[in-house]
Amino acid sequence: MIRTDDLHFGYDEQSILRGIDFRAETGDVTVLLGRNGAGKSTLLKHLNGLLEPDRGHVMIDGDRIQYDDDSLLSLRQEVGFVFQDPDDQLVAPTVEQDVAFGPINLGTDPTEAVEWALSRVGLAGYEDRLCSRLSGGEKKRVALAGVLAMKPKYLIFDEPTAGLDGDGTRALVDLIRELTNEGISFVVSTHYPDFAAAVGDTFTLIDDGQVACRESSLDEIPAKKYGLRGV
Repeated sequence: MIRTDDLHFGYDEQSILRGIDFRAETGDVTVLLGRNGAGKSTLLKHLNGLLEPDRGHVMIDGDRIQYDDDSLLSLRQEVGFVFQDPDDQLVAPTVEQDVAFGPINLGTDPTEAVEWALSRVGLAGYEDRLCSRLSGGEKKRVALAGVLAMKPKYLIFDEPTAGLDGDGTRALVDLIRELTNEGISFVVSTHYPDFAAAVGDTFTLIDDGQVACRESSLDEIPAKKYGLRGV
């Protein structure tokens, strides 16, 4: 389980998270909902150590996150993060080099991991393609493959449907379901109730830097009040 206790964080003395108690159970797809500026992305970045809280703490399977370099490297193998904008994540010229980056940094042979990850996201045969020449949807899948190649236990997905058309969103829903069945737990943020309903097991609504509610049914979330929208 991923858990935060009394999590506080701010930028330049502006409070963003104010006492967040968050839970994401192992084996579930936990959906994080909320309007723009509610604090969703800031919370997600705490879950694999991209941000360090001002107060409170984050725990992964009962162990509190530590922020030294070695601990963060181990953490990011266990808890992967896919950014909303794939251009913030792609680091290498070609698809193969980018997906291999994580395994190489872990000191493992990337060949099998790259092949497996690209096949899972529907990009087998793209190894020699230039990342700069890919479509937005293809870049998003490469970014996901790069995280999958590290074989994480948890995967954090910030606004995964941003920039995707209907077909791309449906393919993503199918992939999340498949990977969940294979043992990967997800925390996914979204504005879209239809997507949330298609993938989610539990639903946490963030409003003004706090948990407004946590429900096992999306029907219990007051969508219109909190600026959520359909697709």
